[in-house]
Amino acid sequence: MYFKQFFDERLAQYAYLVGCQATGEAVIIDPMRDIDQYIDHATKNKLRIVAATDTHIHADYISGLREFAERGVKVYASDEGDADWKYEWLINSEKGKYDYELMKDGDSFKVGNIKIEAWHTPGHTPEHLTFKIIDGAAADEPVGLATGDFVFVGDVGRPDLLESAAGMEHVMEPSARTLYQTITKFQDIPDYVQIWPGHGAGSACGKALGAVPKSTVGYERRYNNSLKAASSEDNFVKFILEGQPEPPLYFARMKRDNKMGPAILGGMPDPKRVTASEVAKAAQKDNVAVLDTRLEPEYLNGHIPGSLLTTLNKQFNTVAGSFVTEDEDIYLIVDGNRVKEAVADLYRIGLDRIVGYITLDDLKLYEAQGGKMDSIDVISFAEAANRKDKGEHILDVRKLSEYQAEGHFGGAQNIAHTRLLERIKEVPNEKPVVVHCAAGGRSAAAGSLLKRAGYDISVVMDSLAEFKEQNASLLEA
Repeated sequence: MYFKQFFDERLAQYAYLVGCQATGEAVIIDPMRDIDQYIDHATKNKLRIVAATDTHIHADYISGLREFAERGVKVYASDEGDADWKYEWLINSEKGKYDYELMKDGDSFKVGNIKIEAWHTPGHTPEHLTFKIIDGAAADEPVGLATGDFVFVGDVGRPDLLESAAGMEHVMEPSARTLYQTITKFQDIPDYVQIWPGHGAGSACGKALGAVPKSTVGYERRYNNSLKAASSEDNFVKFILEGQPEPPLYFARMKRDNKMGPAILGGMPDPKRVTASEVAKAAQKDNVAVLDTRLEPEYLNGHIPGSLLTTLNKQFNTVAGSFVTEDEDIYLIVDGNRVKEAVADLYRIGLDRIVGYITLDDLKLYEAQGGKMDSIDVISFAEAANRKDKGEHILDVRKLSEYQAEGHFGGAQNIAHTRLLERIKEVPNEKPVVVHCAAGGRSAAAGSLLKRAGYDISVVMDSLAEFKEQNASLLEA
């Protein structure tokens, strides 16, 4: 059996290529939208992808399932869950357009000597499947489980996203109880079976995901705190719903697009290099987002008015997805050698309207020639405390769990930076606003969004932990 785990660092996402070397056939599990990476890898290893499948309707990235279907590859999709949890783009497609099969608990298909068996594991979502991978040439029992968002290394998939991200009401606790029932069945799986999770550390699909890429059932049963919390149903429900981070704003859109069908573009967008003056004009228009991918200090020191700080690091997808809507044209300010990287990251979360870019050298030339630039006031936590006493508004853009557990300014407003766009009108604009997080990265990004909206802001670029050591009395528990 051939096995390859693909990891996308930005989305902390794992996809799996499993192949039969005897027949040269392979299946891809949970592919992202840019599927050529999987096809190229398979080809280099003398394999041909003949099947593609998803564990569930994803909420954190655009699936590549439809891209594979468009290219004639047979796709397998869950037929579990009620009518609201079906792959609409498949079942409503014109007859014969796609080669596909809908799967229920216990159904299976083969790729050469490899058997892929569906196990219905609801809780994270109603239709969720885990795939038991059986190497028929060597055994008749699973070597591993492609668990998707059911069991991770160190955690389990959060059951609150249907409510907190997708906007469904009163489903959080019932989903947690469903997940508990699924976990009881997990106890029947032999200890030696490997766990191949859908995400790793950094994903918003859980609260304590480990950075180790794979595990075993036995290890997770022994050391996974979420599984250990399943000593009783009520204990598990309380544990799993407590402290879950606010999901990025784009999750609801991903869930919708993967259900109804992602747009087929025939490849990633190919933005053209434009002038900095064009970008500066575009930044003043409605339905345009100018994304400045530089580091925080560079942006805060000087940036094109109306541009948004979306540093091209591990948080790029999260910030861009939370600050940009699908109907906005996008311009990039980016290192010329990283244009394709930024475009790919946006493409993976369905932000396709990338029309142009300028390089960092273009920006420097624009500034040197007198182009209009803006800046944001940078202050310390000590100065933030002074400004609070003077009546300025304090906006804390950390997660609610951080706000509650790690101390906060009395009277400070808490809105996680990933939810700020939808709640921005809750921030008072009649007085200056001081924005802070734990160290400055999130507050700088949130400050750019508020600045674009016309707020008078200052950003704290400082360590809250260090400030707390000397000024604990100024913070509330």
